[in-house]
Amino acid sequence: MLREIAGLGFTHAELSHGIRIVLLPGVIRAVEEGVIKISSTHNFCPLPTGISQAAPNLFQPSVLEHREHEQWVRHTKRSIDFAKQMHVKVLVMHLGSVPFWWLNPANTLKNFVRKNPTVTVPDDKGYRDLLTKCCERLRKRMVPYWAQVKGSIEEVRAYALERGISLGLENREKFDELPFDDDFPALLEGLVQPNTCGYWHDTGHAEIKQSMGMMDHRLHLEKNASRLLGFHLHDVTPDGKDHQGIGTGRINFNMISEFWRPKHLLTLELSPRVQLENVVSSKQRIEELMTKRFPE
Repeated sequence: MLREIAGLGFTHAELSHGIRIVLLPGVIRAVEEGVIKISSTHNFCPLPTGISQAAPNLFQPSVLEHREHEQWVRHTKRSIDFAKQMHVKVLVMHLGSVPFWWLNPANTLKNFVRKNPTVTVPDDKGYRDLLTKCCERLRKRMVPYWAQVKGSIEEVRAYALERGISLGLENREKFDELPFDDDFPALLEGLVQPNTCGYWHDTGHAEIKQSMGMMDHRLHLEKNASRLLGFHLHDVTPDGKDHQGIGTGRINFNMISEFWRPKHLLTLELSPRVQLENVVSSKQRIEELMTKRFPE
């Protein structure tokens, strides 16, 4: 797997939340032999025993049930240990969600769009009014889950700091996932110091949230620029499919590149269905933007 990636011209790779334990000997050997370097990993990496497919939300830091919470802490610390073993800089992680047992406002929004196919989202007044009400419902219900998220981060923060691993807190694309995008600055400012937590920006997730009327992509980057650790780079098609090749969708990557800094990690996060030639062209497009952004 890693030899194939290196063969495409990549010097570094991110190990995702789909790395099974049986793959570790080959991964470790590839790193030791200098085939490729690992720039970042994604919680949970490696996957818990018995799990054979990508499962970043198998256990969530927002959950109130103590047994699942303990599993999240245990496997996150295990992922931190593996990140240290791979000499990486950042462990990317999700921050959970708000459960609704019935009348999930996310479904309310989806039903509105499905029943009103001619409405322009997110500009339609009816949609905007409904979005406001749904966000109010989410804010009201999220209080204990958001408190649990902050407590969970604190449980692993010092462990990561001791091992020299930064925790990249990633923005999400679903309505009921945490955090509310506007809450990132307060979250990062409020963490106990010292810490190595920062913001990890996913371009596709932000574009989807913008299309829902929940954020302004540029403004969001401006608010979190000082805390940025890195980027997941992928495009979004006009019909809303993310993890597509760079330049095949609607994201303005010229704008995105304005926020890149030499210290940031840039990771192409593409769907397995993206064709090989599109992977190569995506790499070339990002390299062109990097040359333009950093001419020296």
